[in-house]
Amino acid sequence: MELHWLYSDKAGVACDGPEVAFADRESAEQWLSDHFAELIGDGIDEVTLMEGAEPVYGPMSLHPPDPDADGPDDAIVS
Repeated sequence: MELHWLYSDKAGVACDGPEVAFADRESAEQWLSDHFAELIGDGIDEVTLMEGAEPVYGPMSLHPPDPDADGPDDAIVS
């Protein structure tokens, strides 16, 4: 089955993006690496890799992590 990207905005609402099909995960990830800046410019903030109607992984942000955000690395362990 072919793979494709599902696109969404920051709120997680689906949005239109390029309709490109891939034979394998490596090709899909390379395409995303080559085009993520264009996708952000088109208002796409997150992607989910799909195989048919089933998610492979995601949603995944196209933006770098916020260094000021609290996260597991900021936890204080006593």
